Amino acid sequence: MDRAQAGGVRISDVVLEQYGDDGGRARALDEMKRRLHVMQGAVRRGLEERLASRSGLTGGAARRVETARARGGSVLGDSFSRVIARSLAVAEVNACMGRIVAAPTAGSCGVIPGVLITLAERLDRSEQDLVMALFTAAAVGGVIATRATVSGAEGGCQAECGAAAAMAAAAGVELCGGTPAQSAHAAAISIKGTLGLVCDPIAGLVEVPCVKRNALAAANSVAAIEMALAGVESVVPVDEVIDTMKRVGRAIPESLRETSLGGLATTPTALEIARRLG
Repeated sequence: MDRAQAGGVRISDVVLEQYGDDGGRARALDEMKRRLHVMQGAVRRGLEERLASRSGLTGGAARRVETARARGGSVLGDSFSRVIARSLAVAEVNACMGRIVAAPTAGSCGVIPGVLITLAERLDRSEQDLVMALFTAAAVGGVIATRATVSGAEGGCQAECGAAAAMAAAAGVELCGGTPAQSAHAAAISIKGTLGLVCDPIAGLVEVPCVKRNALAAANSVAAIEMALAGVESVVPVDEVIDTMKRVGRAIPESLRETSLGGLATTPTALEIARRLG
């Protein structure tokens, strides 16, 4: 972020420089474009098909939100509903063993496409702009993976949906024309909103509460983007927030780190579902 800010360029430009000569950059751009197309395909499938997971726990939520939006039933506006529907769509495709981009993980795959594809559409940004924003998201994810973790089993859901929301927040700011510093503030604000979030999949499946948490994390990301673009700053720098995420993750009991031994996974309803699914 400091290099981008000092050089007057985007974070994504600094990231792309790491790929060396023009050939390396072209290959990186092509690969990121391919991943974007996978994300877009998952959004379309999740919204258009009548999906149902093998467990029967998830499926159809994205279509219901999208149908309500199309009928004018959005509470906070068309774009917000699109973010929610698309985040759910990709997460449901994952629950149905469909093709997604694990960014940063399969369990949190809906957040980035839900936020960024909707923002690009609303702002009439090009595919190239969207591809570059994904490089910024990747950079934030790389820092989190290095300084903390993106594994729910290691750091709780804050490390999965929380990391995805931070990645989307930083990239979303860039897509909206914000500065690298604002991207960093958005990532920090977003992570602070999910510190301590436990990972408690019912019956050991990354469906409940995970699919809906993708939509909630996307909403958290959008709020962070709004604040950062308005000039709101995180008092604690993003690197220190990420370091805090690591410490909080280590302090979370093992039962709340993707073991299905605590949290919602041990409610009477969850235990009955686990018994039914065998």
